[in-house]
Amino acid sequence: MYFSSLIFLCVFLPVVFLGHLVLPWIRAKNVLLIAASLLFYAYGEPVYVLLMLASAILNWIFGLCVRRPVGVLERNATKTVAGSAFNNTTRRQIVGDSTANRQGADNSITKKQSTSGYATKIQSVCNNAGKKPVLVLALIINLGFLAVFKYAGLAAQSMGFFIGTEAASMLPFANIALPIGISFYTFQAISYVIDVYRGQTEPQRSAISVLLYISFFPQLIAGPIIKYHDVQKQLNERTIKLSNVALGLRRFSVGLAKKVLISNVMAVTVDTVFTAPASEINIATAWIGALAYLAQIYFDFSGYSDMALGLAKMFGFDYPENFRYPYVSRSIKDFWRRWHISLSTWFKEYLYIPLGGNRHGRVRASLNKLIVFFLCGLWHGASWTFVVWGLFHGFFLMLEEFLPIRKLPRIIGTIYALLVVCIGFVLFRADSFAQALFMLQQMFTGWHFELICRQLTFSLLNTESVIIFVLAIVAAAPIAQMLRKKARELNEDELNAGEQNVYEQHAHRLNAGEQNVQEQHAHGLNASEQNVQEQHAHGLNAGEQIVQEQKASKQKTAIYNCAQVASYAGAFLLIVLCFLSLSSGGYNPFIYFRF
Repeated sequence: MYFSSLIFLCVFLPVVFLGHLVLPWIRAKNVLLIAASLLFYAYGEPVYVLLMLASAILNWIFGLCVRRPVGVLERNATKTVAGSAFNNTTRRQIVGDSTANRQGADNSITKKQSTSGYATKIQSVCNNAGKKPVLVLALIINLGFLAVFKYAGLAAQSMGFFIGTEAASMLPFANIALPIGISFYTFQAISYVIDVYRGQTEPQRSAISVLLYISFFPQLIAGPIIKYHDVQKQLNERTIKLSNVALGLRRFSVGLAKKVLISNVMAVTVDTVFTAPASEINIATAWIGALAYLAQIYFDFSGYSDMALGLAKMFGFDYPENFRYPYVSRSIKDFWRRWHISLSTWFKEYLYIPLGGNRHGRVRASLNKLIVFFLCGLWHGASWTFVVWGLFHGFFLMLEEFLPIRKLPRIIGTIYALLVVCIGFVLFRADSFAQALFMLQQMFTGWHFELICRQLTFSLLNTESVIIFVLAIVAAAPIAQMLRKKARELNEDELNAGEQNVYEQHAHRLNAGEQNVQEQHAHGLNASEQNVQEQHAHGLNAGEQIVQEQKASKQKTAIYNCAQVASYAGAFLLIVLCFLSLSSGGYNPFIYFRF
């Protein structure tokens, strides 16, 4: 089931949201969301839903088994205090507070979770076993799921070079179907177990909560990758606010429009170019296809992330941002700080830093980045083109360790980053190395303009595609971010204006009184008439100033309210346009569903 399908929009989402809204108990809400999430997943993967359930239950058990012994959380707390100036009193305070917090958390969890009996038994069984072997076992099983279900086909394909393609296709693991979203929920599960092992969070004693964390349908099949500690409290303590529901719906509408109105239109152009005969491709058509894919993949994936964040907010969850306008980046390093943030953060925290990060010099840091992006490319897909795409980005990240890319003028840096990203996405989109190399060759040397090439070029440059591509350029720029920032500033000015006026009036009265006393003492009783005139004139001026400030505050308030109304009206219009487009039956599944 897709977010951009009519059955989701018209049936699934309204029923689940209303059911979640009317249920009075948080445990009942969680059970409803789990049932809905399993139905959501089983709609397209009726068999592999059992695999996802097995992953959730196993990682719940692993979390209980790798729970750090008493004192680890306290030692982690003391590590955050720097230097030798850390005295014994401060240590005792932090350790005491940590112990109290941990004990309070344990007590509250024990009271709230009815499954604590099973959790206690599992922990008692695991107490005699070492924590590290259990962690290693958890990593082997989780990564084993990925290896079997995602990379078995790639292994068979690679073996075909040695035993022949026909023989490789007969291998028992050559045609295993890829479960949707396995890369995302597996990485979430791994992060949960590692965080518990590190002592950064307490294990969840309720299997229901862990199952909801992993299977919650907004992020289940295409991310973002959510860390457990980001939603730990919200799993059992959350409230539904009308303002958050409205914000969530608006965010969902924007994401749906990105997918349906921009990405899907660009997809038609991309597919036309990448499936066209080689004789019809020249420099113009190659660049049209590459730039269209640049727009398609961004609005496809960021649109899904927007919808996931909007849906989560409607149900009381706050997810971190996953995209921050990556196409205005000044370098490849900056690009990965803005693109698929949850994935780049995951690799940084659970692979790059454990490998040593940048703590051992530039050469070691460069090698670590190359390893990370080799695995990042492999994570994206079971094809060697994805691996080369990852190594391509890793190479430029290594290059930026030694060259002053960040010192380039902003416009030059942005052009450089966009060019590298665009070339990389040709590798990402191509069905084979041969096609990728051909497209890249035509992008830089395809200076031939036969009639058949010109016909394809003109067919691609139709009115709809050109208009949508221009809109994509505008939407990819941080214009909306600047408008939201301005709206927040207007709102803050409105809230602060009243307090400032009251303070200024009070301060003015006090100062005026002191000034009058001083003037009367200095000039005597003869200055009383002058003081009265000054007070009268100053009072009139202050009154006019306050009136002007109040008018300005009202104008800002009116502008802010108009902006809010316009944003929600625009979201409603986008929903209408999306429904009109979806009703025609022309839409594509999300690109990242295959990862």
